[in-house]
Amino acid sequence: MLFQNLLIDYKERIQYIIVNRESKLNALNKDTLDELHSALSDAFSNPKIGGIIITGAGQKAFVAGADISEFKDTGAEGGGGIARQGQTLVFDLIENGNKPVIAAINGFALGGGLELAMACHIRVASENAKMGLPEVTLGLIPGYGGTQRLTALVGKGKAMEMIMTADMITAADALQYGLVNHVVSQEQLLGKAEELLNKILLRAPLAIASAIKAVNAAVKDGVNGFETEIEEFSKCFTTKDLQEGIAAFLEKRKPAFKGE
Repeated sequence: MLFQNLLIDYKERIQYIIVNRESKLNALNKDTLDELHSALSDAFSNPKIGGIIITGAGQKAFVAGADISEFKDTGAEGGGGIARQGQTLVFDLIENGNKPVIAAINGFALGGGLELAMACHIRVASENAKMGLPEVTLGLIPGYGGTQRLTALVGKGKAMEMIMTADMITAADALQYGLVNHVVSQEQLLGKAEELLNKILLRAPLAIASAIKAVNAAVKDGVNGFETEIEEFSKCFTTKDLQEGIAAFLEKRKPAFKGE
């Protein structure tokens, strides 16, 4: 599948999705969001793909926000539609995906760019990365899940501060706040993301999918996360992967999981 605003690359079982609007600092416009939806949907349904790394083209920006020009002359109903469609088609799709998604934050991750990174399951940042939610400087608030996911990751107080001041933070600060999992040099960024993903790909894929669902339930209103955990734990007992995992443990060998 050919895209105008994305580059797709493969490295064994890893699919790279690279936002490729470098002249616009990889800002998210409607067409890019539509392409992300298609690329992600294909990756989640492709049995040859084990996991996904999302990053930005160039060395300046992961994604430096939404394309603000598309917001001009938009009323309340249109604004709500933009937020709802973006969250449903891309951000919630990533968070609830059945395969691990890692954000490799290679520069500015602002507004919708930080929201994209926060929707991913793990975040690795380069030392030069800067992150923030500057929407209130435009008279907006984050609309792609940023108020919710930032609060879940860094806590209410720090989320309030970041959103209301609109200040950017450094990668080092993001690591201290728990917003990112690792900070490395820009040269090491993709290698670190691949290292993490390749380690995950050694594990049982159906169990990974269940773990994603159970962990997500911990921060969802109206969902009993403990009950979700029990349900997903129970489902694991129906898989051939569990039989293989137990056999490998007893036989003191590495398991060969097949996602069955």
